[in-house]
Amino acid sequence: MLRTLSIRDFVIVDAIELEFAPGFSVFTGETGAGKSILIDALALALGGRGDASVVREGAAKADITADFSAGPYVAAWLEAHEFFDEDGGVLLRRVIDNAGRSKAFINGIAATATQLRELGELLVDIHGQHAHQSLLKSDAQRQLLDSQAGLLEEAKAVAAAYKTWRALAKQREEFEVNAKNVLLERERLEWQVSELEKLAVKPGEWSDISNEHSRLSHAASLIDGAQEALSAISESDSPILSQLSSLTQKLGKLTDVDAALKPVMEALEPAQIQLQEAVYALNDYLGRVELDPARLKLVEGRLEAIHSTARKFRVAPDDLPQEHAKLAEELKQLADASDLDALRAQEAKLQAAYTGAAQKLSKGRIKAAKALGEAVTAAMQDLSMSGGRFAIALEACEPAAYGVEQVEFLVAGHAGVAPRPLAKVASGGELARIALAISVIASSSTATPTLIFDEVDSGIGGGVAEVVGRLLKRLGQDRQVLCVTHLPQVASQGNQHFQVSKRNEAGKTVSQIEALDVKSRVEEIARMLGGLEITATTRKHARELLAL
Repeated sequence: MLRTLSIRDFVIVDAIELEFAPGFSVFTGETGAGKSILIDALALALGGRGDASVVREGAAKADITADFSAGPYVAAWLEAHEFFDEDGGVLLRRVIDNAGRSKAFINGIAATATQLRELGELLVDIHGQHAHQSLLKSDAQRQLLDSQAGLLEEAKAVAAAYKTWRALAKQREEFEVNAKNVLLERERLEWQVSELEKLAVKPGEWSDISNEHSRLSHAASLIDGAQEALSAISESDSPILSQLSSLTQKLGKLTDVDAALKPVMEALEPAQIQLQEAVYALNDYLGRVELDPARLKLVEGRLEAIHSTARKFRVAPDDLPQEHAKLAEELKQLADASDLDALRAQEAKLQAAYTGAAQKLSKGRIKAAKALGEAVTAAMQDLSMSGGRFAIALEACEPAAYGVEQVEFLVAGHAGVAPRPLAKVASGGELARIALAISVIASSSTATPTLIFDEVDSGIGGGVAEVVGRLLKRLGQDRQVLCVTHLPQVASQGNQHFQVSKRNEAGKTVSQIEALDVKSRVEEIARMLGGLEITATTRKHARELLAL
């Protein structure tokens, strides 16, 4: 559950530190005081989108920190993503500066907004004040049913299967329309691949053959130079090696006379050895190098062929093997794609896979639609819609990314009336009550430890408001429930009550939140009942509501 929330320089909030308890907590205050800002700040800490506009005017950055206790699912996620804390808590932090740059942290470790959102879904479930409006949209109705039934993964699988199937179907259709162009492209690729296959350039061949050409074309110069060096060192009338040997012998004798010459001897002896090694190497080299005009001609022809082909394909000679592999793969893909019978067979296979996934999803939806319809119908009886009925119709449709049926919510406000589409028959008050019933039912079946209701009770009042308060309080017995409300009947049911207000500070509006004690709570409930003029009667009524 949420234990503490710290907000700094967020919109009109200067600095707020809040501590939360288990059960049902309510937030009340005048319109515009900033009740929903609290929810917006928490949503930001949970990975919601934010920009520079959320930073309080004149501040450098907005800083929101939320501290949660971690249940088993959350602890497993933290350990899997290496954010685990030995204290067993979850500390989420989000910082956005006045340039719009964002930073996120989980237990003090830098994280991404995506990771915050993923973790946030395990910690908190937020029901917004406009939830009843989204119920009028077909997409929202379908997503709510899938979410309630635990079918979101199946729905994703259907969407993926549909995308794959339709992509191949489009490819097949394009081939049928552009068969002539495809054939020409295939012929072009076949010619190019054939050219490169005939040439058969191997990786690294260009470098190797260039080196060989350089050696063959300079063979005479190489032989002359090596022979000249060999002659100077060991084969001339006065070779360097003989002279060095003679010098070494003379200096050897002189070293016996004066030891100061010993370093000179130590330098000359290795030189004599190195010169002898050079003689061996030159003899070996001259034994291998020879003039070969025939081989030189062959190498020159190969160089010209590779260079000419590289120029034709507009690539470097070294890149010809990669170009061959690339064009061969394109030809293979085009050959596969231009095989109409194979395309049709593959399309049928993918369509069958989609149909199977869609049918599995349909079975789950049929079962969930019946259960959700009965649960919402039962809740409607407690929300002053006695005799009303809620149902979910699944109408067959053409295959689509969302499946093979349209989901439509139907409602009958009174007994004896056939259910009709929600968007056509429900009044604003009825729609708000149905949305609230669905939110409470959906929350009851989720494992999320903290539930937030942001003015979901708008559009209702009187005895219905009292029932709503009881519903939320009962929900708070199993998990933590936070509710922003403007109804005294709901606020009086809270185990913990926070008042949101605003004040003018140095010409700027600042929002503040404080936890109410028993006496302050009577005053706030009385304000909600009677407005600006709080009388003894409204206070008495407030005490009665709190006593209930």
